[in-house]
Amino acid sequence: MSPQPARRRMLRAAALLAGCGAAVACVAALAGGLWLTLEVRRAPVAELTRGIEVSRAVLDREGVLLRAFQAPDDRWRLPLAPEAVDPLYLDMLIAYEDRRFREHGGVDPRAIARALVQGVTQGRVVSGASTLTMQVARLLMEEPTRSLALKGRQMALALALEREFTKDEILALYLLRAPFGGNVEGVRAATLAWFGKEPTRLTPAEAALLVALPQSPEARRPDRDPDAARRARDRVLDTMLARGVLSADAVAAARRTPVPDSRRAVPRLAPHATRAALGLDARTEVRLTLDAGLQARLERLVADHARRLGRHVSVAVMVADHATGEILARVGSPGLLETERRGHVDMTRAVRSPGSTLKPLIYGLAFEEGVAHPDSLIDDTPTTLAGYSPTNFDLAFQGTVRVREALEASLNVPAVALLDAVGVSRLLARLTRAGIEPRLPEGARPGLALALGGFGLTLEDLVTLYAGLARGGDPVALRMEMAAPSAGGGAARASGPVLSAAAAWRIGDILSEVPPPATARGDGIAYKTGTSYGYRDAWAVGYDGRHVVGVWAGRADGSPVSGLTGYLSAAPILFEAFQRVSPERVRLPAPPPGVPDAGRDRVPEPLRHARTRQRQVGGEERTGPEIFYPPDGAVIDLGLSRAGAGQSLMVKARRGRGPYVWLANGKPVETGPFARSLALEPDGPGTSVITVIDADGRAARVRVHLR
Repeated sequence: MSPQPARRRMLRAAALLAGCGAAVACVAALAGGLWLTLEVRRAPVAELTRGIEVSRAVLDREGVLLRAFQAPDDRWRLPLAPEAVDPLYLDMLIAYEDRRFREHGGVDPRAIARALVQGVTQGRVVSGASTLTMQVARLLMEEPTRSLALKGRQMALALALEREFTKDEILALYLLRAPFGGNVEGVRAATLAWFGKEPTRLTPAEAALLVALPQSPEARRPDRDPDAARRARDRVLDTMLARGVLSADAVAAARRTPVPDSRRAVPRLAPHATRAALGLDARTEVRLTLDAGLQARLERLVADHARRLGRHVSVAVMVADHATGEILARVGSPGLLETERRGHVDMTRAVRSPGSTLKPLIYGLAFEEGVAHPDSLIDDTPTTLAGYSPTNFDLAFQGTVRVREALEASLNVPAVALLDAVGVSRLLARLTRAGIEPRLPEGARPGLALALGGFGLTLEDLVTLYAGLARGGDPVALRMEMAAPSAGGGAARASGPVLSAAAAWRIGDILSEVPPPATARGDGIAYKTGTSYGYRDAWAVGYDGRHVVGVWAGRADGSPVSGLTGYLSAAPILFEAFQRVSPERVRLPAPPPGVPDAGRDRVPEPLRHARTRQRQVGGEERTGPEIFYPPDGAVIDLGLSRAGAGQSLMVKARRGRGPYVWLANGKPVETGPFARSLALEPDGPGTSVITVIDADGRAARVRVHLR
């Protein structure tokens, strides 16, 4: 056989084989195309994108993250729009991962062809063909692409995503789901975890690390292998230089920047307030009126002072803008995890005895009702009114003083006398106008003891009350939820003012003259302190022309703290809090129309002496002993219901002639010529009858209810 026919037969066979191969390829292509088309149609785009669970977050008034909670799958995954990310990062991400992202339809044929050619010619994988859209598809599927079938499904989902979403929406899905090591998912969670900041502004070094981490998030975790993280980051930087995204100088500076070697905690500012806000609002993201910067400064201040006050002492602070009613900071304790201080208890909402902090309202009512003028004279002498005999904190009396001096010095007898004159019911009504509900002990009736804190209020209640005083007597509704302010700002709906404008101004004028603690800085603050019975609660509440600040200190379990007082313990915190709000004070308002300033505000002749019904309890008609503390019928919480707890009850008497005999429930407990007081150790909660008998056989007794 000649070679020519043989050669022709070989050529015909080759052509036949080529034709068959082409036919097979065409059939395969058609089949693959048909399969891909069907997969695109079947792709569960809505199911995979609608069900993404994110971390619930609380933001401050400017959108700064206060606190976030892990998503239901225990991952940190915070929503983020592309416009909230530094454009440099987005440019670097697209330049490194998918330069034709804005052009292709989800799958890039050029990238696939390039990857195939490089793989065949060099015998190894040189570059991938995965687009950003395909990476999003893989993240949504949560399946590794270890087979051609899975890769095909990934491509189908990518094509389906491009059909349903815009490029920016696909990019947003990547920013939400990209892994960055551990349970950190998404760019926002990553910048908070690795850099401690939001992604709005990033350095080239930070942006490069964020580009590099998702490729191998566990192997390159900065807290586990910072060298691997640095090498991956530097490769991204070199690529950015080669592709003209960064200059040589920028790359050189970025390479010198160390990578973080530890993971930062997600912000946990205002833990009590944010927890309460999420409990009332079902939205994923809630915005509050709080100021994150001020909140952080005050949390540090509270923690510092709590350490100085004792290992079990808690401190709470609230700051509000009394013009709008917006709460700007709310610190419920020195730390959520401070177990010895019971840091989980939000002391801004705990009901405690307010001590003397209500005296300004009592004096204001006296001014408003024409009972007294700031320069009226009033007696600070032993007095009994309606069966109640108050005494001062230091057990001494000042005699006859001016009303303004009595308020500045927080004398008890004048406050009780003025409350007796204006009426307890009027005080309660004005508290109601302010939006406050006093909590009386169970079974107790409101009486003159209210002047000295004989009922319960919260720190929020007191800040609300003083906000009304600062606003000229108009009640203020405090709020923490961010919303459009009403025409009346933070004004509360009420049947009338808390005080008249004239009375409120006079109170502010007096309180602004109260000397600050020796360690405090600043003036222009009208403030009042208070200390509850047994050194259990220390208070300081004050305001300037814009802000109102309230401070509480004490033990969360209600136990006494030796030496704890409003002036020494809470007032220094108050003044420092004002400094952290702003180093400059907003001036208190000028007198309202019709009220002269302090220099010309003369006392009317009928008010030269305050119109009270005080009567001296000395003299011939009252020479027997009298128990003046506790008052008859008092309800006193000594902590007797707690196992292993309970405090002594201090009982005090005056007048009579020694020696004295004391009895508790008919049993002698102490005797002696000078036994005018005793520390009674109750045998348990319940009603106790305490009796004192003097040398002449004259007796006095009180019945008290101990808890």
